[in-house]
Amino acid sequence: MTAWTSRSLGSRLQHEIFYVLINFGGVRLAYALLFWVMLWYMFKPEAIRRNEPYLSRRFPQAGFAMRLVHRWRRQWEFGKALVDRAAAGIRGGHHNKMRREDIDALAGIHGEGKGIILLTAHVGNWQLSIAGLPRLVPAPINFVLYRGLGDLARHYFEHNNETPAFNFIDPAGGPESALAMAQTLFKGGTLGMMGDRPFGHTQNCHVPFFGETISLPYTPYYLASVTGAPIVITFSYRYGIMKVSNLIVSILRVPANLGKNPAAYEPYARHFVDMLEESARKHPYHFFNFYNMWDNNGHQEQTQSRVN
Repeated sequence: MTAWTSRSLGSRLQHEIFYVLINFGGVRLAYALLFWVMLWYMFKPEAIRRNEPYLSRRFPQAGFAMRLVHRWRRQWEFGKALVDRAAAGIRGGHHNKMRREDIDALAGIHGEGKGIILLTAHVGNWQLSIAGLPRLVPAPINFVLYRGLGDLARHYFEHNNETPAFNFIDPAGGPESALAMAQTLFKGGTLGMMGDRPFGHTQNCHVPFFGETISLPYTPYYLASVTGAPIVITFSYRYGIMKVSNLIVSILRVPANLGKNPAAYEPYARHFVDMLEESARKHPYHFFNFYNMWDNNGHQEQTQSRVN
């Protein structure tokens, strides 16, 4: 399985420069610097390498010139998402929206009393979307989030020492983390999880994504089977400066007592991947896994920039 890391590509000083620009000049001034930074990254070998696995499968017919265009558009969207997230904490004023029918669906599921597994992916500005969850999800929220030692980019609440309206669960915490996830659901709360990256050396499901097999965590589906909590698959898309639209794309109900065999959960992981692939076809530059998801041969290739 290919290893990914949350290590930041930029230095601490580079991050701080953007934070100062946002604080004193606003988002648009930060975008102006971002343009030149992204242009520089366009030709960095590491940036090329981390884009290639996804772009070569999403745009298999693209020639050299069009591959440059695709790489630029993806990196530009990614950069703006990071600037927006920082600006949300430094200046405030971000906007999260969700369709009324989706809000009503969440309220109905919450009323069942079995908790909600909010399953998402590194799509759009997911970091900014979680800032609006307390206003959209009618339950106490825990979010599963890994923070590596090389992760220098701050979350929005770290800019102003704000205490977020939800808690984080570190997936590296072993049995204690697993217990905290289950307890969240047994208490009727909402558990936010990422479904598009395996973590560590846990057992995984193996499903096709753009025609080739990838490994995905089976934990969300196992927890759903154990607790009876429905899985709500949701993605967020940036539609303007500091603006995020949260969209429910599917609701999964996993049968009880499926055990611990990951193969039993592959149909549900496959459904999640089908939704993710449809998203990537509609919004190709909003998918931000920058490592080789399709490398299942044990190579250790830590090429992921700051996303998680």
